[in-house]
Amino acid sequence: MTRIILNGCCGKMGTVISNLVEKEENLQIVAGIDKFPKGERSYPIFSDLDECNVAYDVLLDFSRPDSLSSIIAFSEKNNKPMVLCSTGYTKEDLALIEEKSKSLPIFRSANMSVGVNLVNMLLRKISPVLYENFDIEVIEKHHNQKVDAPSGTAVMLANTIKDSIEEETHFVYGREGIAKREHKEIGIHAIRGGSIVGDHDVIFAGDGEVIEITHKAISREVFAVGALKASAYMGTISNPGLYDMEDVLNLSF
Repeated sequence: MTRIILNGCCGKMGTVISNLVEKEENLQIVAGIDKFPKGERSYPIFSDLDECNVAYDVLLDFSRPDSLSSIIAFSEKNNKPMVLCSTGYTKEDLALIEEKSKSLPIFRSANMSVGVNLVNMLLRKISPVLYENFDIEVIEKHHNQKVDAPSGTAVMLANTIKDSIEEETHFVYGREGIAKREHKEIGIHAIRGGSIVGDHDVIFAGDGEVIEITHKAISREVFAVGALKASAYMGTISNPGLYDMEDVLNLSF
């Protein structure tokens, strides 16, 4: 049984995870953390990590990036792994995560969906093959309350494409005015509106043919499923390091 502390337990994702984990035989949320507790849960809720004294195996975070320092401090104190699912981390935050992974087991992914991570793995293979004859654009769509743009997932996909191509490329964020597209550009575009959970499209546009790879999140449950898979995996990890969904899926192609 993997015992989970859920940080951000009363948020939208925290609620979805709390409901979903009840169907899991080998996972249990033993405590929740939320600055603004609401509703009833089957586990105790603390308003601050420092108040929590419940024994656990892994800390699952679905809160905000500004809680990173307290999460790391708590995990260091208890010498336990963490699963970071928040988005919008700064370059300094990412550098801190990288540094702390030398002494702690840390899981971080820009998107917890299994499908998105399979798409990401596919892009690593096909992008260098298609680049010579295709222009590449990444489009992401999210609800009107999302804070960061472009999404962490779009940046992840774009970086995977860029890193897989030997030639020099650079990102272009949106387009305006009159200017011809350069082949070495990788376009990244953000759309915000309504209650869109999360759509990501990668377009390879060539002469006479277009290849589109699309992932649509129909509900937040897809992220919760991935987060619980990651928590179960990290509950078995004791070695320091920076882990991601490819480690969880254990796939290579």
